[in-house]
Amino acid sequence: MLVCLAPFVFAGKNYDRPAPQLYRRHCASCHGNDGRATTSKGKFNHARDLSDAQWQADVSDERIFNSIMNGRNARGNMPAFANKINGKEADALVEFVRRLKGNEQ
Repeated sequence: MLVCLAPFVFAGKNYDRPAPQLYRRHCASCHGNDGRATTSKGKFNHARDLSDAQWQADVSDERIFNSIMNGRNARGNMPAFANKINGKEADALVEFVRRLKGNEQ
């Protein structure tokens, strides 16, 4: 009997997870599900409001990508995620963050 285990074998960082799943796992605790950073952890860490239209207009995709992969200490204390996600997943998160602009209230 031959059983295919391929769907259950993940070769480290080669596994590309969907951006919403990654965001919920790594980002939502600070930035919130809507990106507005109104969570208690987000307020404590001075997390960026990702839905802010002015910030969205001013920041490049490259800077968002670098912040995700390398962390950021300019405004708060955002950890680096390069050891948890790969470049393709970070690109997907950049696109996801761009879509949060519509959540502004």
